[in-house]
Amino acid sequence: MSDDSDRRYYVDGDIVPAEEASIPVTDRGFLYGDAAFETLRAYGGDVFHWEAHAERLAETCDVLGMDHGLSDASLKTAIDETLAANDLSEAYVRLSVTRGSQPGRLTPAEEVDPRVVVIVEPLPRGGRGSDPIWDGPASVQTVKTRRIPDRSLPARAKTHNYLNGILARTELRVTGADEALMLDAEGYVTEGATSNLFFVDDDALCTPSLDGPVLPGITRRIVLDLARQENIPIRERRFTPDEVRDANEAFLTNSTWELRPIETVDGIGIGDGPVTTLLSRLYDDYVERRHYENDTEE
Repeated sequence: MSDDSDRRYYVDGDIVPAEEASIPVTDRGFLYGDAAFETLRAYGGDVFHWEAHAERLAETCDVLGMDHGLSDASLKTAIDETLAANDLSEAYVRLSVTRGSQPGRLTPAEEVDPRVVVIVEPLPRGGRGSDPIWDGPASVQTVKTRRIPDRSLPARAKTHNYLNGILARTELRVTGADEALMLDAEGYVTEGATSNLFFVDDDALCTPSLDGPVLPGITRRIVLDLARQENIPIRERRFTPDEVRDANEAFLTNSTWELRPIETVDGIGIGDGPVTTLLSRLYDDYVERRHYENDTEE
């Protein structure tokens, strides 16, 4: 595995040293946040659920009206080449597709000259017996910054404009919490700044529904599938902050954290429990089956 000084990124068709990786200041992803991205995780040298990520990336580009003309296969190749160039099989991967350079105008041109960037960083092995990348259970704080309504910017669109989440995270400086709990305009719980929320109430697994401004997380979907296979009751609807604070157990999900237990919400102790423990084990088993069970020792 290469160290930080040897890291190499994919920029606009070329693999370049990290210190040389750059894009023009006229790129619309830099100027306006006019770009789509996906955060992915590689296990055993292969990207986890690439097809689902590619589908969501395409949906973001559709929301942006950005017909970039790139194939899923070419984007996957860019990721694979970047992992190989860094000799990484276990990694964080960020794939970005910008509209390219169109200086001097806010209205995007119909024709797109896309710019693709892939960044990778090493992570621990996943699967059974793996070490989580987080330091410990998360402290979560409800913030004043509200989630942008779907009518303003659809939650399913993962764009470079991440100011909503950034403003939420800046509020955590006072408390030192790990993650922000964001509400919608009516005061109902939506998600974390970079994560989906789950909690357990009366032995049912609860999570805010996608009817609100909630990102359809890939890890979120897998956790729900695993819960259904175990016949765990599921409630997807709108929830109040008090319902989360009164939960028996709670956890956050995203591609890099996987499942991260929540220790406190607004200073109120919650902690993990049997459902969180079970789903975490099932998730590790799922990753193990998909990415490691066919490995052979040399």
